[in-house]
Amino acid sequence: MSASARNQNCRPPRWDSRRAVQAEAAAPEAASAGSPRVEKVNLAEKFARFSAHWTPKVVGELNGQHVKLAKLLGPFVWHHHESEDELFLVVKGRLRIDFRDKTVELEPGELLIIPRGVEHRPVADEEVQVLLFEPASTLNTGNVQGALTAEHLEYL
Repeated sequence: MSASARNQNCRPPRWDSRRAVQAEAAAPEAASAGSPRVEKVNLAEKFARFSAHWTPKVVGELNGQHVKLAKLLGPFVWHHHESEDELFLVVKGRLRIDFRDKTVELEPGELLIIPRGVEHRPVADEEVQVLLFEPASTLNTGNVQGALTAEHLEYL
C-alpha cells in the first residue's frame, strides 16, 4: 500500500480537535449524537468553583491522563509515586517543593515534573493554585494513605 493510500485510510488522532469541529460544522445534529465534545476550559472560572485545599478536581482527560486543578495551603505529606510522573504548573501564588536533598521554588507560569519514585513534599506558605497533569490512576498522596488522600475525585 502506498503512503498516500495509507494516509487516506487513516483517521485523525483522537486528540485532533479539528475532527470534532469539522463534523459539527458539517452536521450539527450528528455531532451532538456521539462525536467527542470539544470545549475550552476557563481556569479562573474552575478555580472559583471550589475553596478546599489539597482536594484536586478533574477538568479534563486525555490519553489516560487527568488534568487537575488544586488549591494548596500549608505543607503536604512526604510521599512518592511508584509508577507515575507528576507535573505541577503554578497558576497563581508561589509553591515550594521539598526534596530530601534540595528545595525547588515555583512562581506563576513555572512548572516542575517530578519523576516516579522521587520523594517530595509540596508546601504552600500562602494559597497556591496549581494545574496537575498525571495518569488517571495517580493517587494524590502516592505511597501514603491518610487524611489528605483524595480517593474519589470530583469532575468540574
